[in-house]
Amino acid sequence: MQASPAPLTPPAMSEMAKLTRGSIRGHLVSQTMPMIFGVAAIMSVGLIDAYFIGQLGAQELAAVSFIFPITIALSSLGVGVMVGINSVIARALGEGDVPRAERRANFGAVFALVAGLVLGLGLYLLLDPLFRLMQASENLLPLIGQYMRPYALGLPIMLLQMGLNGVLRGQGEARKTSYVSLTYSVANWILDPILITGAFGIAGFGIAGAAYATIAGFFIAILVALWLIRGAKLHIHPAAIRDCDVGASSKAILSVAAPAAFSNAINPIGLSVLTALLANQGEAAVAGFGAAGRLQSFAVVPLLALSGSIGAIVGQNWGARRPDRARRAMWWSGLFCIGYGLAIALVLFFTGDWFADIFTDNPAVIEEFSRYLAISVWGYAGFGLLIVANGALNAVDKAGFALAQSAARVFLVMLPFGWLLRAYWGSPAIYAAELVANLAGGALAAFIVWRVLRAPSEKGGAAQTNS
Repeated sequence: MQASPAPLTPPAMSEMAKLTRGSIRGHLVSQTMPMIFGVAAIMSVGLIDAYFIGQLGAQELAAVSFIFPITIALSSLGVGVMVGINSVIARALGEGDVPRAERRANFGAVFALVAGLVLGLGLYLLLDPLFRLMQASENLLPLIGQYMRPYALGLPIMLLQMGLNGVLRGQGEARKTSYVSLTYSVANWILDPILITGAFGIAGFGIAGAAYATIAGFFIAILVALWLIRGAKLHIHPAAIRDCDVGASSKAILSVAAPAAFSNAINPIGLSVLTALLANQGEAAVAGFGAAGRLQSFAVVPLLALSGSIGAIVGQNWGARRPDRARRAMWWSGLFCIGYGLAIALVLFFTGDWFADIFTDNPAVIEEFSRYLAISVWGYAGFGLLIVANGALNAVDKAGFALAQSAARVFLVMLPFGWLLRAYWGSPAIYAAELVANLAGGALAAFIVWRVLRAPSEKGGAAQTNS
């Protein structure tokens, strides 16, 4: 009689799998709370930018409405790189291969810098064609260029900062990554009024000042990140790259970074197209949509934080052959998405006019701002389910599913709905398109992630991820 195979055992390094024990709800809270502060700090930068730029006039605010989706898309690519670096470092540490983890940490930082150089050069050269494609009017293009040209030159700094955050996250240094995010945000808060509108005898640079503040904030955050890494397990010393297999390391990072980046970028790409569709409704519609979008980004911070923390919880339990705990984590996360999504929707529905007054005193812009919130907020719960499901799917090596459902939400629901109905409903059709897409995307994501997380128990063990 053939002997039965030895049972599968959890990862050897128990410290790396601490989320496989204890209360699931406790882990959700402890992992998500630090991320809320970090994500909130970053998102607040967009709000502060919008506020001070709004003081310059409606045209500048309309220009930012075109700029915002592009900067979010580029940030999404940076987040993808960060997730890729985080993943390869965490896997190497989990396997006990500290030298490989250190090589890939150093290579990851260089990889992020090079990616930023390539993206920045491409953006700089294609600025005008890109924004003409988005239907930006000729009178807005000079304002857009004032912001985007220095921003493009600063992209290597942005991606390096995100790469260093990936190095910290891969080591489990969540608190330190929050410090880096707070540093970037505080620098922006201080520099925005000085560089945009002027203060302390310094003449403001207008809309370009917001870009200068962003770049300066990232540079300061890099210095803080390098200082914090000195106290971590893995250090930054470029000499480690000499022993690094460039091809294998690039492939390992890109296998995670590419689908994560595209999945994150799909939503802002969709918002860019919606902005283009809104352009024929007038600058007030574009300005109101963009300003309200900044507020919306801040309102969903807890959902974004949960989507970032769920990966570690689901991933560790999946790897430890505890799919029951992974499913429980998704169950509680889903309940939170629905409860929080509905609660914040009610708040913004009744306070839309008040928030609009903060951003602008233009009556037409205020009207569009309030109209957008009145319609779109009811999809927050669905949006939360989608992004949290994406975090879980990436953790269990199902990034393709995450990319597919994000693409379906935008390209099969949001854009066709907005395109077909805008001629009849005007701007409300665009806002309703986002609502319908979020509801449909959330329902689809909940179904897919539940089916995926049921698979291990049916097969007798969790799937293995590549090292």
